[in-house]
Amino acid sequence: MNRFEGAGRGGEAKIRFLDGDFQVIVPGAFVTCAVTGMRIPLSDLRYWSVDRQEAYADAATSLKRERELSGR
Repeated sequence: MNRFEGAGRGGEAKIRFLDGDFQVIVPGAFVTCAVTGMRIPLSDLRYWSVDRQEAYADAATSLKRERELSGR
């Protein structure tokens, strides 16, 4: 096995966030929350922004980010 084989299996995945779904570009075990820096297992990923292409740990974090960026 070369050093790149399986590199994404336990590491961070690269994701394209779509409306109601996401596409895995580079396989991995988790994505990082754009606000908290928390690792989110792909099986638990429920919140993201299509426009910003960011993942969020939970609904409250998603709302916090939206308020930060909208100035509310």
